Amino acid sequence: MRTLGIFSVLLTGILILYACGGQKSRSLKLVSPSTKEDIYDTIKTPYKYGVVFQHPDTTKLIDSPTIFRKDGQWHMTYIVFDGQGYETWLAESPDLLQWESKGKLLSFTQNTWDANQKAGYVSLVQYDWGGDYGVENYKDSYWMTYLGGNSSGYEKGVLKIGLAQTDDLTQVQLWKTKQAPVLSPNDEDARWFENKTIYKSLVIKDTLSHTGSPFVMFYNAKGDGDFESIGMAVSDDMLNWKRYGEDPVITRKKGICGDAQITKINDVYVMFYFGAFWKPGAVERFACSYDLINWTDWTGPDLIAPSEDYDREYAHKPWVIKWNGIVYHFYNAVGNQGRVIALATSKQVSSD
Repeated sequence: MRTLGIFSVLLTGILILYACGGQKSRSLKLVSPSTKEDIYDTIKTPYKYGVVFQHPDTTKLIDSPTIFRKDGQWHMTYIVFDGQGYETWLAESPDLLQWESKGKLLSFTQNTWDANQKAGYVSLVQYDWGGDYGVENYKDSYWMTYLGGNSSGYEKGVLKIGLAQTDDLTQVQLWKTKQAPVLSPNDEDARWFENKTIYKSLVIKDTLSHTGSPFVMFYNAKGDGDFESIGMAVSDDMLNWKRYGEDPVITRKKGICGDAQITKINDVYVMFYFGAFWKPGAVERFACSYDLINWTDWTGPDLIAPSEDYDREYAHKPWVIKWNGIVYHFYNAVGNQGRVIALATSKQVSSD
């Protein structure tokens, strides 16, 4: 009888793993409404500081800030669209308010799968709320995923996820890119919501191994239905990626849910993301999770919404940090100053 009992336990475990596609069994613990209310009070930024960074040539569009700290300075990677496609640049700031462009990190190439599109996002930024926001070095390299493609124009053609690396995080130099994408909508295992094109990606270190792998990627993609959703992939080595789960972790099944950024507040993971066209315009939202896998969406007020001339069209694509007791919510604003990087804060701040 004892042998039979052990066999039953083992068989049950095998069946659970099989049902989850060989992946770790998903927790069913969801974040309560009261906890989400507390999170909202912690992360809200009611004071719009204004535009903090824009291209000196207003015909060029800038987008998608990724912000980190190294050697006592703040740094921002951002992307520039000039009519041909995306390139990735680096800026620097002493105080999160005044930013200076330093130079280019990813550029156009000839006759490659990513010739005309290289929109990059630094990987492995430390995400503890109020932490140091440094970037982890893995295998003697710093890493960046990027939206890549060979068609010219604004996010034209079939977009895929590329991978780049460098030995010096803040040196202005072109990062080394891989010769092939790490994820593509043309892959045999591409899921229903990502089989047309893939957009922005974010890679974090899963220090508690919720997924069974140390690295987790969140990315938004378009597939059946022509709406954008946020899905997951995982990796053991940063080089080889496998999709996680059968469905997106965030979707409205219309419009866009995209550009995830992760922070961790106590035991709750918070995903900042933007929503567009399932409600008017484009706005900033968030969801919560205990395990990076099961997400509970916030149903209350937007974190950021259009209200000023400089963000009257869109207020979207978040990067949110807490530093010296102040929450800084950077976002892409589209309005009377073109496509720029704007900032909202939890307290009123001054550049003086």
